[in-house]
Amino acid sequence: MTTATAFAETTARPPSRLLTLAEPSRAMAELASFYALRPIMGALPRGDGHGVLVLPGFMATDTSTKPMRRLLDSLGYVTAGWGLGRNVRVDNARVEAMVSLVDDLFEQTGRKVSIIGWSLGGVFARELAKLAPEKVRLVISLGSPISDDRNHTNARRLFEYLNGEEPEPMKEGNFAKLGEAPPVPTTSILTKTDGVVHWRGSVQFPDDANHGQTENIEVLASHCGMGVNPAVMFAIADRLAQKEGNWKPFHARGLASLFFPRTRLLN
Repeated sequence: MTTATAFAETTARPPSRLLTLAEPSRAMAELASFYALRPIMGALPRGDGHGVLVLPGFMATDTSTKPMRRLLDSLGYVTAGWGLGRNVRVDNARVEAMVSLVDDLFEQTGRKVSIIGWSLGGVFARELAKLAPEKVRLVISLGSPISDDRNHTNARRLFEYLNGEEPEPMKEGNFAKLGEAPPVPTTSILTKTDGVVHWRGSVQFPDDANHGQTENIEVLASHCGMGVNPAVMFAIADRLAQKEGNWKPFHARGLASLFFPRTRLLN
């Protein structure tokens, strides 16, 4: 039995209620640490000017990703929010609008686009890369429920109340195999103390279609604070700064390694 098969057979469950209840206070602490460390984040690896589309999580808007986008702007990227209001509905019109966002940023910069998605936004990011791999350079998901089993998240009932058990894109044949990575370099950043999406639901495995360009980066973070967590910003900057076509797995060195747990994901 392969590791991936054994992992998939583990009973899916949402995070503990204790982690969920602790989310607000932990997220506020991460936001405070982001602004406290913001002056030294200018030393993070600089970008090459390519476009970065940032997608918010379920029930969130572009406001939640503004600190991250401003940081990436300062590092030399051309960033864009999704401009589609609150991330609530999953329908064909929303998917078409996101495809247009990728097209527009691709045309604006003349280069492939990197897509960062937080939570549900990460699911969208991966699916967009499957729809237009020739225009996508890299995908990074943050605490995203990329498993096909929604029991990994405690937002399942609300999501299905608003979108039904089978959202419109699934009826059209899309979003059918969320666990399969897109055919571009793909990073899943996750935390074992996630209070919304169980970390097991965010783990991805390499496959032939992706040419082994998948990885998981574990951080110490909350779900709601992941988009401003300083360690997450370090990992994102490191991933985005790689030269196109020269992707290598993440490896934290020196003092930075203290902020990235080395525990095995399958413990």
